[in-house]
Amino acid sequence: MTKFSAFLKDEAGAVTVDWVVLTAAIVGLGLLVFNFVRPAVSNLAAGIGTELGNAQACMAANGASAACN
Repeated sequence: MTKFSAFLKDEAGAVTVDWVVLTAAIVGLGLLVFNFVRPAVSNLAAGIGTELGNAQACMAANGASAACN
């Protein structure tokens, strides 16, 4: 039974466990924030895509298109 009690009292891996728990908490918070930010980023990306499409149409029409306004 002394080996088992020595195992329970050993603190060699305690720091590793602390880092694993801390890292898991940081990853969890990152995923939580990502869920709130994702819709705004998606809307921004769609707006950028629209503007790039308008710029492409303007360049194709050499500036004579209604998309150039």
